[in-house]
Amino acid sequence: MPDTQHSDPLDPFEERLTAGLHDAGNAFETDRAALAHAGALKGRRRLLRRRNAAVMSGAAGIALVGVGGALLLPSGNPAEARGSAAASAHASATSSAPAPVSGEELFRKLTRLLGDGAYSKVVARGTDEAPSPYVHVVYDDGKGKSAVEVNLGRVEPGSDEARQATKCPAKVFTHYDACTTSRLADGSVVMVLQGYEYPDRRVDTKWWSAELVTPQGQHVSVSEWNAAAEKDSPITRSQPPLSPARLTKLAASDAWRKAIDAMPEQAPTGTAMAESGGSAINAPIAPTLKSLLPKGLTVSDSSGHDSGFGYLVVDDGKGKTLVQVNVQANMSDVADDLFGSDAEVLSDGTKVAEHQGPGEKGGSGVVMWTVDTLRTDGTRVVISAFNSGAQDTPSTRKTPALTMKQLRAIALSPNWR
Repeated sequence: MPDTQHSDPLDPFEERLTAGLHDAGNAFETDRAALAHAGALKGRRRLLRRRNAAVMSGAAGIALVGVGGALLLPSGNPAEARGSAAASAHASATSSAPAPVSGEELFRKLTRLLGDGAYSKVVARGTDEAPSPYVHVVYDDGKGKSAVEVNLGRVEPGSDEARQATKCPAKVFTHYDACTTSRLADGSVVMVLQGYEYPDRRVDTKWWSAELVTPQGQHVSVSEWNAAAEKDSPITRSQPPLSPARLTKLAASDAWRKAIDAMPEQAPTGTAMAESGGSAINAPIAPTLKSLLPKGLTVSDSSGHDSGFGYLVVDDGKGKTLVQVNVQANMSDVADDLFGSDAEVLSDGTKVAEHQGPGEKGGSGVVMWTVDTLRTDGTRVVISAFNSGAQDTPSTRKTPALTMKQLRAIALSPNWR
């Protein structure tokens, strides 16, 4: 990177950083694809933490992803920078709340934590920008370009969302090379996942991430890839630039926690409100599913006491079958979208739809059988079974171990209430 002369003495890193910020500032742009990606990635992480709770069926599933705008970063104009600093100082002096942290400041924090290197494709949002603070860069440490990004937010301390954020996902749904969850000295919990962008490994783009939650509910999410973009970009290096130890250190930086503290207080998220909406959402799924299984099946894997979504891997002696159940409350307002006017309606008003088709996760020969139900109180229970122990592995048998009749009986069971 080019050298820059200063009147005040700076160490070599400061000089290179200043030059890098100037070069990167000239590259700031409105990258709509990156903005859409940011929202999609948050949605994907939410699904990952919820054990892929969305039902993967074209007619039976709904995917909700929020996409927000981003704050364009300044071009590096010194007057603008001084004006921004003065405004921040004034806000700090006139309010007891921490001053907002701009997208440019978040970018500077990230470059200091990453260290020397070239930065480009910078997109960021400040702490006062919806939907949440975010910074994304393409970083090159001299060994190849890598997309690196940080998302900041809050979760309710001790909540299911907080626990799920730092819990390694089941390999039934997410294939990865390694995953660890550890507790830091300050009580924060961090999960580091070394996985892949594409679950079916059709392209070996690696996606490594760290999810850290503090005892106060500050949530820091860091991701990196071994390519300049997460999708449709050539692999530029064998591994992402940060080792698991460096990922943990970056996620644990006080800089992110101070930025989160500067975020305005918000009402409970949609997820939290949905969880409090009814007992069906809060009930552990796998134990109820296990109690409803027909005789002759052995269970080899389970989602434990996760609520909202759960799964079992069962075997009748002829091969493994993945069985998953999704339970949602307050779904009456989308009944027509889910079932249509020709849906089967039982005597008590419950709507039922059945689907049989190929799997959608790339497993060779995998089929998916689904029964979708909606009760008059708005509770939706969807059960799916596969002729494999995972959706993206080859089939282990011709058909699932449970028949459509058995799946229907489980979905309609009063036990879900």
